[in-house]
Amino acid sequence: MHKPSGPVLAGVVGFFDESDTLISATVKVRDSSFKEFDCFTPFPVHGLDAAQGLKRSKVPYVTGICAFSGTALAFLLQYAASKTWWPHIIGGKPFNSLPAFVPIIFELSILCGGISTLFAMLWFNRLPNLSKRAFDPSITNNRFAIMIENPKFDPDDEDAVKAHSFSPDSAEQLLKSIGAKDVRKVFEEGWF
Repeated sequence: MHKPSGPVLAGVVGFFDESDTLISATVKVRDSSFKEFDCFTPFPVHGLDAAQGLKRSKVPYVTGICAFSGTALAFLLQYAASKTWWPHIIGGKPFNSLPAFVPIIFELSILCGGISTLFAMLWFNRLPNLSKRAFDPSITNNRFAIMIENPKFDPDDEDAVKAHSFSPDSAEQLLKSIGAKDVRKVFEEGWF
């Protein structure tokens, strides 16, 4: 099989005026045969992640594990430095004086947790996104949208071609039937 020479269809996007309409439409798209879709909003919409069927984010778990690792690392480094590497009695304090360790423990916990949060967020959100282009300049200004994506598959794999059941016409009909004010096809055009 050969690859198509013209523009490649990225998906079909439907625009909505209100967040409540978007949430009810999202539930209907989720329950339909289309499994690859995303929602775009100008502000966070409460309940949209549940309507999309998204799982809880893994970022807080990464942050917690790395923050606790920072806590343990800070304590062990300070304990080793004051007890093993340079054992000096200063002001009659014991070698493992926990109150003296607290500022460094706190700082290293926050540092490890914060840096890991940044990298986990970039990793789990697949950022930076260099492959998709903004398909409407007003999408983050005052419009809500659902984009039903054309699933990626290898055109040389015959089984994948047979299983590929994306129909832009049925996606357009679905979006119009659930209240989209405007429906458009979006083509892959690269980065801006």
